[in-house]
Amino acid sequence: MMINIFDFVTNLWYHYIMSKQQKLLNKFLEIPPKKNLTFDELESLLISLGYKKLEGSGSRVKFYNEEIDDMINLHKPHPDNKLKVYLIKQIQEKLKNGGFDNV
Repeated sequence: MMINIFDFVTNLWYHYIMSKQQKLLNKFLEIPPKKNLTFDELESLLISLGYKKLEGSGSRVKFYNEEIDDMINLHKPHPDNKLKVYLIKQIQEKLKNGGFDNV
């Protein structure tokens, strides 16, 4: 049986990306919330869930998911990149109640 290299690489890439995003999702859904999650991780997770990033003025950022008509508004953390625990809790609620079947 001959293996199609394109199918093999595509399948390998798909499982790598999906497992990486699933691990990230699991980190965001942990109770109690982790205190070392970053805005970059949140951005990566939301984009993988179908959200588009919309830059606002200053540190304001919106993420919009057209498929489920959901908007997430927040400020980028500063001076460092770590998210506050209250924001992580809000994101957890949004993910659980936002119409995601896999969350």
